[in-house]
Amino acid sequence: MSALFEPYALREVTIPNRVWMPPMCQYSAAPEGPDTGAPDDWHFAHYGARAAGGTGLIVVEATGVSPEGRISPWDLGIWNDTQVEAFRRITRFLVSQGTVPAIQLAHAGRKASTDRPWKGGAPVGPDSYGWQPMAPSAIPFADGHPVPTELTVDGIQEVVGQFADAARRALAAGFEIAEIHGAHGYLINEFLSPHSNHRTDEYGGSYENRTRFALQVVDAVRAVWPQDKPLFFRISATDWLEQDGWTADDTVRFAADLKAHGIDLLDVSTGGNASGVHIPVGPGYQVPFAARVKAETSLPVAAVGLITEAEQAEKIVANDEADAVLLGRELLRNPSWARHAARELGGDVHVPDQYHRSV
Repeated sequence: MSALFEPYALREVTIPNRVWMPPMCQYSAAPEGPDTGAPDDWHFAHYGARAAGGTGLIVVEATGVSPEGRISPWDLGIWNDTQVEAFRRITRFLVSQGTVPAIQLAHAGRKASTDRPWKGGAPVGPDSYGWQPMAPSAIPFADGHPVPTELTVDGIQEVVGQFADAARRALAAGFEIAEIHGAHGYLINEFLSPHSNHRTDEYGGSYENRTRFALQVVDAVRAVWPQDKPLFFRISATDWLEQDGWTADDTVRFAADLKAHGIDLLDVSTGGNASGVHIPVGPGYQVPFAARVKAETSLPVAAVGLITEAEQAEKIVANDEADAVLLGRELLRNPSWARHAARELGGDVHVPDQYHRSV
């Protein structure tokens, strides 16, 4: 059998194959009103199509644990019960197609309150539904970005509580897996990296201090997330900086800490915390970082980064570089990528009865 289409079990959840969809923001939720942050028909059709296409696990896009935790005013959120009810419609359909529904819980930190990418992605203010971003230190992400408000210790603990509350709501919404967003220059990543964290209290300076907030979030979420359900953590394995940044060595060390605190899988990406850096982008360019974590720790990993071809994905899993692959842009282009790859590799994948003529 194709390695890519073997089931994968974590705790009491079995994922039917290793073709997974990573969080990819749609920037399509209402920015104000009673349905602010709630998924709508676009989100239902978007995620439903990938489930009908055979994707084994779908991680719903970065979902704000608070209004100010969103990347943009048009992001999804899970801070109220209206949002929970709207998510239930999506999770029910994903489960009906044999897909495991997951959600990424996120706080954007200093990169919050920006416009939609197709509008330029620049910071937006109160006149465009925006707000004041917050961060571990009062350091803007890049030129043209506002100076964020430095979080107090009480503020940090408030955010930890927001992650736990969001996890409770995610469970009520029908999600089987939760992922904590610790990558791409958002709040948790900002605390981890000395590039963005210049604090001198117990949340800054040493490795132990810089990882404190992340581990407190993990502990708070794990405390409310059922023991039979997996918890993922997404990480940027490197800032791609030559000095004073988060490194691959840090990631390997942190992976062991995360496992000890109840994380079941590390979703390994890179970058996003420093502007203007050179990233050597190419097919599978981030896979070696996942492979190193898998080789040097006992924590399962998922790999990302311009994975587009069935044979390429098969080799990553078969060669034990990762336990699963997450296809972003390719699943935007082709919602039925998993079905096509199964046909090419001789694997089995769920096909809706309504599509039986396409087999």
